[in-house]
Amino acid sequence: MYILASARNGTLYIGVTSNLPQRVWQHREGFLGGFTSRYSIKTLVYYEVHDTMESAIRREKQMKLWKRSWKIELIERANPNWLDLYGDIAF
Repeated sequence: MYILASARNGTLYIGVTSNLPQRVWQHREGFLGGFTSRYSIKTLVYYEVHDTMESAIRREKQMKLWKRSWKIELIERANPNWLDLYGDIAF
């Protein structure tokens, strides 16, 4: 489960994948089109690793129902400077 942002406090996107480095790269390069391309959402600001895809999907759906302020608070607790975490996961 991951959150991308267009900028600090910018537009957010929540997604789930079994291959985070590849999926974030696809977002960054614009290969997926849609919402993230339209709003230039390319910065990985938060992610969670789950043991099962079912658990990750459940968390994604839960977070999509959250208020925006809760999402921002979660990001800022883990990544207060909104750094791009892609370098931490890319290999």
